[in-house]
Amino acid sequence: MGKIIVGKTSDITSGKMQKVTADGKDILVINANGNYYAMDDTCTHAGASLIDGKLEGEIVTCDWHGAKFDCKTGKLHAFPAKIKDLKSYKVVVESDNIFLEL
Repeated sequence: MGKIIVGKTSDITSGKMQKVTADGKDILVINANGNYYAMDDTCTHAGASLIDGKLEGEIVTCDWHGAKFDCKTGKLHAFPAKIKDLKSYKVVVESDNIFLEL
């Protein structure tokens, strides 16, 4: 398991999301209320990029059909149909650097 730098805390301020590519995967890095989280960027319903969605608290809503995911765990929060959860990743902040553990 490796640690990959994905940005600076000054780049992803509270309430913001940033899409990064790490280890060949598109990953969404989220700052929810000053805490950093990461999960897959692709919605499991129809394949939309979640960077185009909306962050409310710790819930990311897909812009296409409204699937809601908990950014802390990647688990589906709300959607009319059962779809797969997203993979979440451990985030480590050291000084001003944000790292993902893959």
